[in-house]
Amino acid sequence: MVRGDDEKSIAAPPPSDVDASKPQTELDVFNEEQVGHDFHYKTLSWQFVSLLMIAEIVSNGMLSLPSALAIVGIVPAVILIAFFGAFALYTAKLLIDFKLNHPSVHSMGDAGFVLGGPIPREILSAGTIIFAIFGTGSELLSGQQALSTLSNDGLCAIYLLLIFAVATLAVALPRTLDRVGWLGLVSVSLITISGVVAMIGAGVNPIPGRQLSVTTSTSFYQAFLAITNPVFAYAGHFMFFILISEMKNPSDAMKAAWFLQGFSTVFYCVFAVVIYVYIGNTVASPALFSLPETWAKVTFGIALANFLFAGGLYSHTAAKIVFVRYFRQTKHMYMHTVLGWVVWVALCLAAVAVAFILAISVPIFSYLIGIAASLFASWYTYGIAGFFWLHDTYHLKGGWQGIREHLGQCALALFTILVGAFVCVAGTYVSIKLINDAYREGIVGKPFTC
Repeated sequence: MVRGDDEKSIAAPPPSDVDASKPQTELDVFNEEQVGHDFHYKTLSWQFVSLLMIAEIVSNGMLSLPSALAIVGIVPAVILIAFFGAFALYTAKLLIDFKLNHPSVHSMGDAGFVLGGPIPREILSAGTIIFAIFGTGSELLSGQQALSTLSNDGLCAIYLLLIFAVATLAVALPRTLDRVGWLGLVSVSLITISGVVAMIGAGVNPIPGRQLSVTTSTSFYQAFLAITNPVFAYAGHFMFFILISEMKNPSDAMKAAWFLQGFSTVFYCVFAVVIYVYIGNTVASPALFSLPETWAKVTFGIALANFLFAGGLYSHTAAKIVFVRYFRQTKHMYMHTVLGWVVWVALCLAAVAVAFILAISVPIFSYLIGIAASLFASWYTYGIAGFFWLHDTYHLKGGWQGIREHLGQCALALFTILVGAFVCVAGTYVSIKLINDAYREGIVGKPFTC
């Protein structure tokens, strides 16, 4: 990045206890040593980071899981949910180790620069921003569905989407994540309560004559469609670098990852099995639509705040990637400046606005979310972690000799890359086929309609 002379003059000097001669990959992304800063970023405890992770990942993730049981059966689906939960914990460790080795890494784009220079940086940065905006759009649609259910479709869906978008923007605007940490606690509490209420609602209103499958044979297309549900239910790693960068003690990040994956895996398994056992093979996706109207309203009403918070966190992420990229180590990062606030608000507004426009103008937007997840989340959550391990083992542990001394871990890293590639290709294929099927069956709506 090139800055003018005026920008250089306001760049914050490196902390007094850091060697200024060190390469940039060894300098922390945030300079917290200077006095008089209005914004302090490194404030999060590992407990609050775990809550932010759960609020982001568990938001929509659990709602599609019961339908996976209907496609492949209880036993294979539960095994898949547990496997990908454990696998996501492993890849989280690889991401955290990479971050600790390279404190300047703030986003997947920064990590791409460490791996291969400017081109990987731009590709991974663009992919992260695109995925974050699509994530925002997904939460906007969930919020709109919740509001429509609660109001008995009493208002045009576009207006409900706009109302939810404005609220999402308000959540995204705080410049530092500690300002939304307590909202993360509220969000996690509500999504947990919502899941419990949904399970109770299914239990007291079981579907008569429902059919259950312990295992079932199915086509590759249907099987992988089921696999994508647990795969993308853990798709939150693209935000980990940003969250860890604002931790007081980044070395505690693995504690947050353990808490996240332990909670989400157990909660996913219990929720999916209970809902499926009482609803059966006709369970809808999202699963809340399979509940009686009153129970659906209650669960949607409780979960609404989580959709709002997750959407705000996604749009905050998209904005912060750009903001840090261009204002890193300048006074606009740390002080109240007109330029800093104008750019920050504009970036948050742009992220929410683009998500809103896509949601109302593209009839197949919900299917495009699947494509975005296949193209980006498959790598950010799984595949790219293998490259991180190979890079740091080669450069920090003795080159090829270091890799030969850790052949078991090398095999796991290569397996991680292959899993990411497989999910990317197969997930994209499944998503495109879903779009074709939707057009063939005439279920694709029109843009800008209620």
